[in-house]
Amino acid sequence: MSEPILNDISHRRFNLLRGSWVLVSPHRNKRPWQGLQESPSKTTLPEHDPECYLCPGNTRAQGQQNPKFEKTFVFVNDFSAVKEDQEEYHPERKQDNVAARLLRAEAVTGKCYVITFSPSHHLTLADMNPAQIAPIIDTWTNLYIMHLSPSSPLAELGNKLSIPPLAQDDLTKPSAQYRYMQIFENKGTTMGCSNPHPHGQIWTTTSLPEELTLEFEQLKKYRKEHQGSHLLLDYVELECREKERTVFENDLFWAGVPYWAVWPFEVMIISKQHKRALVDFDDEERKSLAQAIAEVTRRYDNLFETQFPYSMGLHQAPLDATSEEIDASHFHIHFYPPLLRSATVRKFQVGYEMLAEPQRDITPEQAAERLRACGGELYRRKM
Repeated sequence: MSEPILNDISHRRFNLLRGSWVLVSPHRNKRPWQGLQESPSKTTLPEHDPECYLCPGNTRAQGQQNPKFEKTFVFVNDFSAVKEDQEEYHPERKQDNVAARLLRAEAVTGKCYVITFSPSHHLTLADMNPAQIAPIIDTWTNLYIMHLSPSSPLAELGNKLSIPPLAQDDLTKPSAQYRYMQIFENKGTTMGCSNPHPHGQIWTTTSLPEELTLEFEQLKKYRKEHQGSHLLLDYVELECREKERTVFENDLFWAGVPYWAVWPFEVMIISKQHKRALVDFDDEERKSLAQAIAEVTRRYDNLFETQFPYSMGLHQAPLDATSEEIDASHFHIHFYPPLLRSATVRKFQVGYEMLAEPQRDITPEQAAERLRACGGELYRRKM
């Protein structure tokens, strides 16, 4: 159990997944706030917006027309961050060339998708029940299978998986084998979301992103140092015993504020069993995951009675991976929300955080206690 003194003194906590530290300053949460206060989200959205480029039947920015979809709908991002086809780049590598040694660049290709979570313009994950979230997880899984390397042992699992197929046949396989797939959602204008229609994104790239590189280094290091144990499996077993940072759990997933959380109400969802990727889950496990996502997002909105902004993303085994990477992988989801004190006061990573190391005020244990108390019916349904 965490020592009570840590709720009163400044201290550092070690982030096992990144190999880095975070400064915790619980006494600073008492300071007066005269900085930026953002307006709470009070906008009432219609079920269908004729001007929305993500609603069923509407025309998108590049002129394509959306079908009259009933659950999820996926399309290649009209403004992709990476492209499948581009001019090749091969940097010159000369010995004793200072510029080549110090100014490094490499080409990255890939494919980006947008996935609408629902045909309803006014719903978010917090408004959806687990049965409504389940098709989203099915879609994530189908796209992951579509992009897996044929040589990956996970591909064979994917081919045998009993899962509803994508409800559309206009998606083509990528033209190349990509290294990693990042599935994520940015919710709210605070997090840069350009359209309120419930949707997420999927980026596949030839490179392994920086955050994943750091995580895999730590996951592999832990396995080597602890006789094949899995870092997140050991961690989730500890959290399930201690309960202090637990927000919600069912038989298959733990959701809580990690011991090393940077953002005030940061949450992780972690599989209680060693699951490497979406293809490791059967139908019941996907339903349990949907329940965990519903619980976290609903509690977020209930906390400050607002459309709670966040960035959320899945971390799992790479599409094209070594056996060591696959074995070390452990499926989990990160939620990074910026709100600190209310619907109008957010946390900024500036100054010391940018120049030295991350810092937080409220302790993870205090944050988890507040989120635990926010269960039950979504506040909007009581109004």
